[in-house]
Amino acid sequence: MEKLTTDYFQRMIESAAKNIAERADEFSQLDAVLGDGDHGEAISTAFQVIAKSATGGKDFKTLLGDMGFGVMLETSGSTSTLLGGFLLGMSDCVPAATEIDAQQVKAMFRGGLEGVVKNTKAKRGDKTMMDALIPAIEAMEATDSNDVKELFNVAAQAALQGVEDTIPMKANFGRARNLGDKTIGHPDAGATSWACMFQSFASEL
Repeated sequence: MEKLTTDYFQRMIESAAKNIAERADEFSQLDAVLGDGDHGEAISTAFQVIAKSATGGKDFKTLLGDMGFGVMLETSGSTSTLLGGFLLGMSDCVPAATEIDAQQVKAMFRGGLEGVVKNTKAKRGDKTMMDALIPAIEAMEATDSNDVKELFNVAAQAALQGVEDTIPMKANFGRARNLGDKTIGHPDAGATSWACMFQSFASEL
């Protein structure tokens, strides 16, 4: 697959919204171990808004901007802020086109990561969603293939490995850091849900 179209991307977003909604209870249960137990509901609600904002007939820059502003205006909390930053960062780094190639997909997702970085001090190794997001983007960028589908396959695999890598970690960020060693032995809820997003993207393609 040489090009990613806006139509395909909208289907990827809808798939992510569906899969995240189906696993919302799982994400909340993971979050209850380390946080306040509402992550599943928060990210599911946010993705429903994002999917609703992804209406047809738009180029990538406009589509991503509408989704980013939509989720930040209609929902509140850290999850919507991070997703909004991700989508707006993607919008900043993609052309006003209805199809993009592999190199442009890489640039778009790198912009998304930079948009998230502007909204959190969390880094890789802090046991957060960054432990799935950063490896996914880095794996995508390290892939020589011009096959868009292959980019998302390697990103999904790296994100899943990132989730596994959070299990032995001690949380160093957010409310969970107050629990210290009690956070060891559990995967991070945010990393798990963001990995689900990349899995959904890859499987839809």
